[in-house]
Amino acid sequence: MRFFEDISRFYGTGERNKEGQTLEEFLDCYDAKQFDCPSNTTDIIVVRCQEELKNWGQELEVLLIKRGNHPGIGLWATPGGFVDMRENLYEGACRELEEETGVKGLPLMQLATWGDYDRDPRWRVITTSFLALVEGNIPVKAGDDAADALWFKIHLEPESSSHEEISGENQNIEANIAEHKKQPNTQIWNLRLSNEAQKVNVGAKVSVTHSGHRILDEKHYQLLESDGLAADHGCLITQAVLYIKEKLER
Repeated sequence: MRFFEDISRFYGTGERNKEGQTLEEFLDCYDAKQFDCPSNTTDIIVVRCQEELKNWGQELEVLLIKRGNHPGIGLWATPGGFVDMRENLYEGACRELEEETGVKGLPLMQLATWGDYDRDPRWRVITTSFLALVEGNIPVKAGDDAADALWFKIHLEPESSSHEEISGENQNIEANIAEHKKQPNTQIWNLRLSNEAQKVNVGAKVSVTHSGHRILDEKHYQLLESDGLAADHGCLITQAVLYIKEKLER
């Protein structure tokens, strides 16, 4: 079956394939379910500065929603959700942001794709993160499956590269962090997010490893600890804030 009607852009050279099929015949018998199909979502990191954002070091906030359903019920996350079958990623991001927070009309920039197979227990869920910037105040109101929506102050600091003892009760996590500290081109970042009015504090510890290639410097983000944040959203937020930091410090 055809996914949409106008297929004029897909004729190629117009020849038949090795089975002797035209494009129409190929599509009429194509089974989209022959392969397991992942689900696609978008997540939007909305960063706010109460004044014009000019320099790194100005106070920044991020908009989070409290998850009202499984998985991660009761945890805080970036706004987002599933993209409809006939909806572009950008359109899906705008729609989800409005549905969950009431925020609309913000320009969004696509940042990254997050596709670890075990990032969601429901299914293979691949998400595309978007960044939005707000200068000044903007009202928010939780909606859809969000139980609440709040602004959180952002505190992002690099962890010392020395191998001192790491606090925490989970020895496996401590060993994992210590091992990451020893890796070349790796920096560990401590992300703390706080809403003083509601006395809510969440955060994460994220390692960022650079490939070291002089042109294609790929960055790999790995979640080492998470405190009150859903899934891998600590990585999504850290990547977005570091992107802003890099731009402002140029």
